[in-house]
Amino acid sequence: MVTKLFLRPQSLPLTAFTPKFIFPSKRFLPIYFTPPFSSTIVHSQSQFSAHTFSYGPSLRKGHHPFPSVSRQLPLDNSQPVIKTVIGNPERERLQNEKSEEVILDEDAFIRIFDIAALRIPSRGCFELENRLRGHLLNWPRIRNIARVPGDEVEAELAELVGEQNRSYSDDGDGVDIDSLHRRIYGKAEDDGEPLSPVLYREKLVKTFDSKGYVNFRHLAKMSRPKKKKEKKEEGKDEGIKRMGKSEFAVVEVVESEQLEVDDMKGLLGDEFKGGKWRGSTRLLLLDERYGDKGVEELPEAIKALLKGETQESMKSTIELVRCRLTLYYDYWQMNEVLEALLPKDMVIPSAFETVGHIAHLNLRDEHLPYKKLIAKVVLDKNKPKIQTVVNKIDVINNDYRTMQLEVLAGNHSLVTTVVENGLRFHLDLATVYWNSRLATERHRLLSGFTCKDVVCDVFAGVGPISISAARIVKKVYANDLNPNAVEYLERNSVLNKLERKIEVFNMEGRRFISAMFASEKAPKITQVVMNLPKDAAEYLDAFKGILRDRSDVEFISPTIHVYGFSKARDPEFDFHERIRIALTEVAVDVDMRRVRLVAPGKWMLCASFKLPRSVAFSKRGLNM
Repeated sequence: MVTKLFLRPQSLPLTAFTPKFIFPSKRFLPIYFTPPFSSTIVHSQSQFSAHTFSYGPSLRKGHHPFPSVSRQLPLDNSQPVIKTVIGNPERERLQNEKSEEVILDEDAFIRIFDIAALRIPSRGCFELENRLRGHLLNWPRIRNIARVPGDEVEAELAELVGEQNRSYSDDGDGVDIDSLHRRIYGKAEDDGEPLSPVLYREKLVKTFDSKGYVNFRHLAKMSRPKKKKEKKEEGKDEGIKRMGKSEFAVVEVVESEQLEVDDMKGLLGDEFKGGKWRGSTRLLLLDERYGDKGVEELPEAIKALLKGETQESMKSTIELVRCRLTLYYDYWQMNEVLEALLPKDMVIPSAFETVGHIAHLNLRDEHLPYKKLIAKVVLDKNKPKIQTVVNKIDVINNDYRTMQLEVLAGNHSLVTTVVENGLRFHLDLATVYWNSRLATERHRLLSGFTCKDVVCDVFAGVGPISISAARIVKKVYANDLNPNAVEYLERNSVLNKLERKIEVFNMEGRRFISAMFASEKAPKITQVVMNLPKDAAEYLDAFKGILRDRSDVEFISPTIHVYGFSKARDPEFDFHERIRIALTEVAVDVDMRRVRLVAPGKWMLCASFKLPRSVAFSKRGLNM
């Protein structure tokens, strides 16, 4: 028989592989993308040299559980081959349909590895794991110690069996299985038919004493009729049974050297007859190199255990077993699956921005024919955190800074909630702008604010800077041209209970600057944030002559933080020149820093400087 063990997660490497995936059409005429391998059967580990594949699990190693299922792979294909009965034009039409979904053959990712293991008592498993650490499997996300379902015993029962009325077999090695069954189930083999639940309950009732259940604490549980087992779904293979969404690997004990001597079919189960119950045991999974080796070929440390050259309590309790380790689709990382599915030499799109439950991709042109497939894998490997996958289909070229997004997988709702700096922000990614990659820069900027500051945020958006600053500073004046962003800004300020410290405006940037410095608020403003990298530098001309008519007011030069892009060879010099030209001021002391590289050769920068008095009181003002 076969004993199965279910493993829990740890970590994972990168490799590659090749199943097929299907784009269903409305006519139910599928298009098959076949993976770039050169045979119809996945090669076993022994067919590849150690030089070709490194140590550890790989989709190119092991073998598939259903080798009879042919996948008709081409003999030599560096690019995926598209097979269709309706022609390539239909493929192009299907790929352009927004309603299409990718069906991924997850069973094609199943890999089975033949390994060896030591079956040992549970009480000594951790000690032996430390001693044999260098000889164990040590695969990412796979624990070296595996459980054997069916042989777990509670401590009270183990003590009962071990000390009271022990029944040894003829050779004195363990407890006779019939005696154990009588203690657990009330009967053993050849003891006759079990009583019905009703008769069994009546039998127990007759044994009651004056104190009732005091000697039968578990009577209700014992006498309750067993629930009927649910009918198994047809077509499901009992040989590979998975329990729970988090389980992605199964170990099956297929052979035991010691059990073969005793002429036994397996470790435990319905077919286990005439054997000795050993109590709770564990499996120590050995290195993959020892999967097909005999006892004499194993390292001396392992042979010593098998020969009983350890503590007396461990003698005759350790045996070598052969196992099958099955890894499912859920085990493999996103990069490994995409590397297997996409054409050879194509860059794997492994990075994406997370906005709440939305994964925001920026796919290259070469990825677009496979965009649905990529989104499907991204969604599968990042659930439940990611529920929607979108791709930006065009650059931001509108006044509201909104992105044109295409939903590739998951639900179509782009309304989400983002948590940043302990604050919650509601937003609709289709109508407002948000960039999670700037969270570190926003935190850096906020660290320079004090409780005495008054902040003027010219391009506030939904309020990532304004609302975060409101927790620190005295007052915040937030503005944005996009009415949708202003609506979410007001909603988020109330959501975070900071509405009393934020005053919201819906104005064009230059008019907002002019209005703020023309009001009584001007002398109190100490910080001005202009986070609009594409055009912010051009709005600096609004500060020319901003106080030319208010020379009698005591003026404290505010610190201006302006963001911008630059593709120049010297981006700092280029951005400094644009600031100087916008202010028409030769000498501007600017503190410049690079924020992030947004594209090859394109930097986002932040320039911070005190507004020069010569600019604020200049006579050359801007006609609004």
